[in-house]
Amino acid sequence: MPDNQTPLRVNGSRLVDPSGDPVRLRGVGLGGWMNMENFITGHPANESSMRTAVGDVLGEERAAFFFDRLLSSFFGPQDAALLSAMGVNCVRIPVNYRHFESDDRPMEMREEGFLHLDRVIGLLGAHGIYSVIDLHALPGSQNQHWHSDNPTHVAAFWQHRHFQDRVVHLWEFMADRYRDNPWVAGYNPVNEPGDVAGRVVGPFYDRLVKAVRAVDPAHVLFLDGNTYSTDFTIFREVYENTVFVCHDYALAGFAHGGPYPGHTRGEWVDREHLERAFDRRTLFQRETGTPLWVGEFGPVYTGDPEIDAQRYQILRDQLAIYDAHDAGWSLWTYKDVGLQGVVHADPAGPYLDRFGAFVDKKHRLGADRWGSTMEETADDLAPLHRLLDTEAPSWNPYPWGARYQVDDLIRHILIAQALVPEYAELFRGLSEEELAALADSFALAGCVRREPLVELLTASLAGRAGQA
Repeated sequence: MPDNQTPLRVNGSRLVDPSGDPVRLRGVGLGGWMNMENFITGHPANESSMRTAVGDVLGEERAAFFFDRLLSSFFGPQDAALLSAMGVNCVRIPVNYRHFESDDRPMEMREEGFLHLDRVIGLLGAHGIYSVIDLHALPGSQNQHWHSDNPTHVAAFWQHRHFQDRVVHLWEFMADRYRDNPWVAGYNPVNEPGDVAGRVVGPFYDRLVKAVRAVDPAHVLFLDGNTYSTDFTIFREVYENTVFVCHDYALAGFAHGGPYPGHTRGEWVDREHLERAFDRRTLFQRETGTPLWVGEFGPVYTGDPEIDAQRYQILRDQLAIYDAHDAGWSLWTYKDVGLQGVVHADPAGPYLDRFGAFVDKKHRLGADRWGSTMEETADDLAPLHRLLDTEAPSWNPYPWGARYQVDDLIRHILIAQALVPEYAELFRGLSEEELAALADSFALAGCVRREPLVELLTASLAGRAGQA
């Protein structure tokens, strides 16, 4: 543990430890663990829809066994040791509110929901690694996409005071629980808010900050901007002891990204483009003199050595930019089934042996937003795009416009939800031993390291980025 029980704090444009020494938080996000995402663990659609379907097939007791075993296996002592050996000093931990309260019993905290979170914070702390607790899925959904466990395209959180009351109550409870834990670097209370009008999110932050500070005045708050952590005009004041978090995904690093350097969707992307994007996304932080921390970033990988070499170069260039600005960062993501993770489930292991063909089907249909090139089944969707271009040419829905909205509604909601029963049926008839083997496929011993990525990150964390 640190020499005393005082947590990190903001001092001007830096985070500092209890001795006043600067601390630059650099590490990974633990996506897919306490907030499951379709591209990370292979299921379709949103987490709660999938859990319900799997529960219908397995029954409540065996489904609970599988999901709890998955939580235990997904991150354990070996994972913490690997991250420590790489030089990581921070893990951002996304969580779904459903672990801590339920919709049918709002405001009633579930102690069992904190057991795994406490366990992982403890494992990381034992290796000198800080945790940032990130509420990734809020009741009612704070943004329009699957990663807030949203089965629709409506962010109802901003429309109903009841949902907001529940989140304030949850964070008061969280702050009380972790107020004396020095290995919790701070709280990231709303991941990627998507308040369409932008009128509710600012006042809500005012209320939330006041409530959390009343319980825990010491821990750092990590606050995302509106519109998926890109718009910071919603902040009416610069709160004390606060980091304003940007997300910095590179255009050429998406699944539909072009060559690097080169054109992606008509836009030239090179190192200068990455720097301009970073400068734009961190303008508020630099103007206010607050710390720079990139809460999410990172390219996706294709399996094509030539393309993936370009993706590693994107990452290398981004890390060099962050070094130049003394910016902290949290790479998305640590572990998955093969798209983006530092480590991923073994394709020959029990989970992908059973679900691999289904994952391939999702990819062929473009059913997952993250990892889709937006060109899958293009001939089938082309008539709909043409119809809307003709009949509603001025339609420009929040947050990313008509082209993305059609894909979200058709591919990532309709098609994805239609695939949920098929995924759940693959669990039918499995014994407890077989369920355990599926869950244990995500234990580090059953995973494959993406060695070029491990080496690149390790070199960067050691200050040897040029050698990667």
